[in-house]
Amino acid sequence: MRRFPSVKKNSDFQTVYKNGRSYANKLLIMYVYNTGSEETRIGISVSKKVGNSVVRHRVTRLLREIFRSNREQTDSGLDIIVVARGAAKDTDYKKMESAYRHLLGLHNIMKESK
Repeated sequence: MRRFPSVKKNSDFQTVYKNGRSYANKLLIMYVYNTGSEETRIGISVSKKVGNSVVRHRVTRLLREIFRSNREQTDSGLDIIVVARGAAKDTDYKKMESAYRHLLGLHNIMKESK
């Protein structure tokens, strides 16, 4: 089984925060940085403001699954950092996926939008 492509190092997060572009909507904030590598990685940040550990982990699992299911429509060679806002704790999968795809469109990194 292949490992999930994720951003784990703090230095990688800081690089994306400082050099990447960001857009936000009601549920999520998305930072995107073009690394030029072959695979697209995702980093997920859910703070304690969103809820307790059960709620934060649920939001993280939702975002990871949304990334996995939309990976084919996303350009390659990117580092994507997704920060969940407080409203994300009460949101279902469809609304979260809609917010994620909206931000992909704003960043113009969907293969269908080009």
